[in-house]
This record gives sequence, C-alpha cells and structure tokens, in this order.
Amino acid sequence: MRHKRGGYKLKRDKGARKSLFRGLVTSVIDQERVITTVPKAKAVQPLVDRMITLAKRDTLHTRRQAAAFLETPAAVKKLFDTLGTRFGQRPGGYTRIVKLGFRKGDGAEQAMLELVGSELVKRAAERAKRREERLKAQREGREPLEEGKEDEE
Repeated sequence: MRHKRGGYKLKRDKGARKSLFRGLVTSVIDQERVITTVPKAKAVQPLVDRMITLAKRDTLHTRRQAAAFLETPAAVKKLFDTLGTRFGQRPGGYTRIVKLGFRKGDGAEQAMLELVGSELVKRAAERAKRREERLKAQREGREPLEEGKEDEE
C-alpha cells in the first residue's frame, strides 16, 4: 500500500525518473522555460525552486550540491551568477506553470514551466535592442521610422 507516499511516479522506475527530473531542471535553468506535460511540470517545479534556493545561499557546499544534481556546468554557473541574484529578495515561488492545451499527437495536456520574471528579462532585452538602434540612427543623422507609422510623402 502507498499510504502517505507523496510524489509522482510518471510510469518510470527510480533511475529513469531521476534522470528525467535532472534533465528538465537543467533545461529550465538554461532556457528559463520548458514545454512539457502537466504532471511532469508539477513534479519538477519544487526541484527547480530548491535549486534556486541553493543559489541564493551561494556557498561552496550549495554549489557542489547543485553541481551534483544539474547536468551541465553552464547551468550551475547561470544558476549562481544570474538566477541567485535575480531572486535574492524573493521569499519563494520562483516558477509558474501555464497550461497550453492538449498535444495533437496523443492528447496529453501540455504546460509551460517558466521562471517568474523571465518574460520581463526578454522584454528588457528587446527594449535595449530597440534603444541601441535608435541611438545608432541618431548618431548617423537620420531618424528611425516608428513601428506602425509609414512615410507620408
């Protein structure tokens, strides 16, 4: 009997389940969002939150714990350099699950697991790019065309 046994099995044995979770957590940290099924997203969400909590502490011990779980050194570096500082003042809830509908092939319910604030980072990068283009155009002595406006000649 499985009374009071929490967690998700996902029809996998222990090794396959651990490998799946490690891969998904590494992908979320690298790309800041991943599209998967709803049960997998719900199973991985606490693990991603735990990794970010380790990054907020940023000691040698927590770096080694994260490196033992994550699959790539680049993910460990990003976790401690970028994400730990970004979520430094936030007391929890670093991820969100957004349901996307059903997959066409097998009808599985899809979800996007993303870091909170990743859409703001993306928008800020786009805004900085547009600003650079404007400044470059002003230095060259021409005014850039505004989006949505056309030449009136």
